Amino acid sequence: MPRLGRTLAARILVAVLGIVVVTLAVGFALFARLTSQTADTRAVEQASGIAVTLGRVPQVAQAVAAGDPGHVLPALGAQVRASTGASYVVLIDRSGRRYSHPNPALVGRRIEEPVVALDGRVHTGIDEGSLGRSANARAPIVDAAGRPVGEVSVGILESEVGVRLTAEVLDIALYAGIALALGVAASLLLARAIKRVTFGVEPAEIVALVQEREAMLHGIREGVLAVDAKGAINVLNDEARRLLAIEAGGIGQRVEEVIPDGRLRGIVTGQVEGVDLVAVTDEHLLVLNRMPVLVAGRNVGWVVTIRDRTELEALVRQLDSVEGLSTALRAQEHEFSNRLHVLSVLLELGEVEEAMGYSRELQAETALVSEEIRARVGSPVVAALLLAKTTVAAERDVVVRLDPTSRLEAGRDDDLPLVTVLGNLIDNAVDAVADDPRTAGTHPRGEVVVRVWCTADTLELTVTDSGPGIPEDRLADVFLDGYSTKPPRGSMRRGVGLALVHRLVTRAGGTIRASSAAGATFEVHLPLHVRQGAP
Repeated sequence: MPRLGRTLAARILVAVLGIVVVTLAVGFALFARLTSQTADTRAVEQASGIAVTLGRVPQVAQAVAAGDPGHVLPALGAQVRASTGASYVVLIDRSGRRYSHPNPALVGRRIEEPVVALDGRVHTGIDEGSLGRSANARAPIVDAAGRPVGEVSVGILESEVGVRLTAEVLDIALYAGIALALGVAASLLLARAIKRVTFGVEPAEIVALVQEREAMLHGIREGVLAVDAKGAINVLNDEARRLLAIEAGGIGQRVEEVIPDGRLRGIVTGQVEGVDLVAVTDEHLLVLNRMPVLVAGRNVGWVVTIRDRTELEALVRQLDSVEGLSTALRAQEHEFSNRLHVLSVLLELGEVEEAMGYSRELQAETALVSEEIRARVGSPVVAALLLAKTTVAAERDVVVRLDPTSRLEAGRDDDLPLVTVLGNLIDNAVDAVADDPRTAGTHPRGEVVVRVWCTADTLELTVTDSGPGIPEDRLADVFLDGYSTKPPRGSMRRGVGLALVHRLVTRAGGTIRASSAAGATFEVHLPLHVRQGAP
């Protein structure tokens, strides 16, 4: 368990308390200063008011001018001091003699400083008097003619100001205590809210988790894409960027902003559901899995794992083709063994003419298909592909036939995805015919017709089969990733071949169209490239 000083709640509490204490201390100091200045100003104004009022009383002027023969001024000063709360009220004549003072011993003595109020103005300030530091006001005592005959000095000691300031400071201290208590409560509530959001994980643990996550995400060879509940991407590792072709940005953006419309986006957003879903991009064949993320029973988003199966899928398809060829070769080997056995028996029986005729018949039958293909297809690679597909299809009791109008000159298929496109289309057509339940028990099961034709600048390719065809309402779906009407065969994924064909044709600048009448027909148009020096 983390130590108290390292827990999130403790850190927030200390930080909030520090902020509150510093803020209150600064505010209290400023308030105390302003309050002290205000209290001094108010005390000076109060002293000035008392002095001016007393200086304008005619009886005071008469008593001061006459030297206070009746000794009424000390009592008057004491009475004013008691009624106004002043610290001292001193009445002084022109010569500086005191006629009233809180200290009776000083009555009749002269002041040490000049009588400044004889100029007819009121003088205020903070003075250091005999009773201590005070807010002082000196006003002239004027007679009936308005002439100054003395001055009134009124002071309010700083201790009196301090009493008022202390009363106000207590209120501020109470407010500060309440603010401090609210700060503590707010810090505890904030810590609880943050811990609820972070699922109780402490800051040090969060740092460790982030470091481990970064090391894991960028160290694996599988793409990882995490999306929050609002559809914004918050995790995108390097492999996911490469596979999804997201060069810049991504983090914080919505899925719709970085992934184009199509099956891939549908899988990432959850519109297409399933396990090990296949999506084909321009560069890769991807297998994706989308899993929701639940934390404390809340759905916080989902994680999509992305695997690149391009090379593996190509190998699987090559292996499938090799297995098909091996099966066909084994069947041919068995058939040739039977034929050789027949020839051997005919020769043993002395039927030489019969054996020679049988041999010529076999030779003509074998060479017929090969010669027909070679006569119309000048490209050795395409011709070899057609011969291989014809042999494999024959083993499944399907006839692959080259349309008599086909023409493909040698050297006119350079840089074209012709072999891949043609191979996939023939494979799909053979599968459709061989798996057609309507032709079960018939011989042959059906046929596939291939037409290859070159114009001045276009290579046209048509593959037609006699299978059950494609429903009219699904013609637009046959080129989508993952769409297939056939069950999986081994580890080879269905719904990929036609999607790859569509990508290859589109990238080559061509077009492909599917139609269905008495079977399925695929028409491909590819821009033609001619090799230099080709005939």
